[in-house]
Amino acid sequence: MAFRWRYLDASGAETAPPADAPEEFDDQAEAEAWFGDTWEDLREAGIDAVDLLDDSGEKVYGPMSLQEG
Repeated sequence: MAFRWRYLDASGAETAPPADAPEEFDDQAEAEAWFGDTWEDLREAGIDAVDLLDDSGEKVYGPMSLQEG
């Protein structure tokens, strides 16, 4: 099963991923490890929150805010 992140702006609307973001990950652990390493870069790129989706497009969890506090 593959997983991917859906990137959201401050209004909660889906927004384009950063150019260097992988399109999908082989498993949930890989997706979460990548996110753990890059969430601050995503926030700086204007991403406000993310959802984790499985390969059928179903939401695993989210939205998860990238804002502090």
